[in-house]
Amino acid sequence: MHRNAEHVARELAALGVTGEVRELPEPAPTAATAAAQLGCDVGAIANSLVFDADGEPLLVLTSGAHRVNTAKVAAELGVGELRRADPEFVYASTGQRIGGVAPVGHRKPIRTLVDIALKPYEVVWAAAGHAHTVFPTSFSELVRVTSGTALDVS
Repeated sequence: MHRNAEHVARELAALGVTGEVRELPEPAPTAATAAAQLGCDVGAIANSLVFDADGEPLLVLTSGAHRVNTAKVAAELGVGELRRADPEFVYASTGQRIGGVAPVGHRKPIRTLVDIALKPYEVVWAAAGHAHTVFPTSFSELVRVTSGTALDVS
C-alpha cells in the first residue's frame, strides 16, 4: 500500500474508525470511477475537494452526485473568495495529491465541510490518501473524525 494510504490508515485507526483502507485495481480520481469500481451509487462517494478560501485551505467532502456551489458556501462561511485550489496548494495543505485526498491525515488540521447529501447513505466511501485507495465510513463518522461542519453545499 502507498505510504500516504498507510498514514491515513493509522490516523483512521487512532480515531476509532473500523472501516479498513481498501486498494482498488484502478485509480479512482473521480466519484464516477470510484463508484464503478465499488459497485455503489455515485452519491455515496465522498468527493474530497480542496478550496482556497481567502488563502486558507477548506476541505469540502461532497456527495459525488453534486457540485459545490462556491458562492453559497463562501457566503455561508463569510469568506470573500472561494475557488478550487490548484494541485500545488492541495499538496502543500494536505500532503496528498488530487484524486486521493483523504478526510484525515493532513499536515495540519483543515477546516472541513461535510455535505448533508451524504447523510442518507448507510455506507459512504472516501479517499484514503492515494488515488487507488478508499475506505468505508458514514456521514456521522466523517463529521466526527474531521471535526467538520454538516452543510448543504450544493
